[in-house]
Amino acid sequence: MQQLEFFEIPSPCIGVCEANNRGYCKGCFRSRDERLYWLKLSEADKRHVVYLCQQRKARVLRAKETALQVNSSLADEPEQSSMF
Repeated sequence: MQQLEFFEIPSPCIGVCEANNRGYCKGCFRSRDERLYWLKLSEADKRHVVYLCQQRKARVLRAKETALQVNSSLADEPEQSSMF
């Protein structure tokens, strides 16, 4: 059975509006086309875009966390002294 939709799906825009190196918005994680055609998308398509944005954001956060862990472990290692 199909669930009834009572509310429009709002735009995930948070007003950052700057693209990262992969072309996704750094604020909402939508692609250029997803931003451009948002108002023309069906509610199902909007839900899918929001899902994709959540996946992209999670991937970016995991990458940042991994980078911080690597940098932290490198800072904790004692420096090797050179004999030359």
